[in-house]
Amino acid sequence: MGAWVFHAGSWVVWLVAAAVPAFTLRNPLYLALVLGAAWIVFATLGRTTVVGSSWGGFVKLGLFLAALAIPFSALSMHAGQIVLFRLPAGWPIVGGPITLEAVIAGVVNALALFTILVVFAAFNAVVDHYQLLRATPGFLFQAGVVVSIAITFVPQMVLSARDIREAQRIRGHRFRGIRDLVPLVIPLLANSLERAIQLAETMEARGFGSAVDPLSRGQILLSQLGTVVALLGLLVGLSLLAFSPRGSMVGWVLAGLGVTGLLVILGLQGRRVHRTRYRRPPWQARDTAVVIASALVLVAIVVARLVVPETLYYSPYPPNPLWPPFQPLVGLALLLLTLPALLAPSNKGKVTSDTIHALPTTENTL
Repeated sequence: MGAWVFHAGSWVVWLVAAAVPAFTLRNPLYLALVLGAAWIVFATLGRTTVVGSSWGGFVKLGLFLAALAIPFSALSMHAGQIVLFRLPAGWPIVGGPITLEAVIAGVVNALALFTILVVFAAFNAVVDHYQLLRATPGFLFQAGVVVSIAITFVPQMVLSARDIREAQRIRGHRFRGIRDLVPLVIPLLANSLERAIQLAETMEARGFGSAVDPLSRGQILLSQLGTVVALLGLLVGLSLLAFSPRGSMVGWVLAGLGVTGLLVILGLQGRRVHRTRYRRPPWQARDTAVVIASALVLVAIVVARLVVPETLYYSPYPPNPLWPPFQPLVGLALLLLTLPALLAPSNKGKVTSDTIHALPTTENTL
């Protein structure tokens, strides 16, 4: 349902708006809002999708990685005033006082890591991967196929492992230890290899890469030379901006010319790829609303970083207070990430995404 309700472009903008605070903010209150928004979006739109059925595996993986961050921070950071206990000072790295502040810092880092994983898992569950692949620029069609396969690899593995485990249980097999995993791992590997062979045969049958105009030797050399010159201009421009205050104007000019040159070269390469589509996905008013809400989230974070940057970060170490700061306007802006769940119509009597994928669609590049 989620892939049918919203355009893939609006989901990409939503992902950027949710990932930026998850990556940059270290305030547990804001992170909790982003985590809750991603969870609501998944519960409303992604639970009924095929990829969404592997949500439990993502959550368990996120909880496991987050749980590792807490003891790592507590054992490696020995700053703080509230000492919980002490380890022998002779022990490398972990020796010394274990403080409450270090534990709280580990909890904040764990929450940030878990929020990042949940945001990307929610995006993976609600976005239409086929539509996302078709939206890839022409010069990146090969990389787009690779990324699309990589995105769906983990969910497919989770679903295959669940089916194999249910089949083994029906036959009376019980998993009691590591040795009992052999009947699960071997069929899983065989299924993965079979799926890879079928995918390769399908891509070959559909003429993957055949709709690309060939280049002459001179065109290839000119394209490579232009790419190198553009990259050198970008490198020199960024170096002047970083190490030479007097050359800031020249640095901006060289960096701008380098970026422009790269865009022109990549655009010319994209014209070599010919694509045909059965139909184009519609862009609706709800997609515009999601994009505007996501842009407001990014604007709120930028404004808060310029005006009240101390509210975006939290450190439990003294002299900071144990309770993190909070700016209500930033919190309200983060709540806009739940807008896709609020705008989603009921799926009663609607066509599902699986039905849409069954409709004929042609892609010469595939």
